[in-house]
Amino acid sequence: MKHEHIGSNFDDFLAQEGLLAECEAGALKRVVAWQIAQEMRRRRISRTTLAGRMKAPRTAIDRLFADNDSSVSLQLLERAALALGRKLKVELA
Repeated sequence: MKHEHIGSNFDDFLAQEGLLAECEAGALKRVVAWQIAQEMRRRRISRTTLAGRMKAPRTAIDRLFADNDSSVSLQLLERAALALGRKLKVELA
């Protein structure tokens, strides 16, 4: 039995399998979508209202909150943030 992953962490495993970037992108998108949802709840704004403020189709908003779609553009995230009176901050760590 080969034990090539013993002693490594999950990030190492994902990197070795070529999945790390995709997993991290999905996780980051879910965090930002959660933050947007929290701000929408705080301000009592519906998805339809947010779409109107963003001048975006409701389907784009639904894609923003879809768990299985990490391919949301930074532009869409920024437009959502601005529609809520916030700014999107992206930084390289």
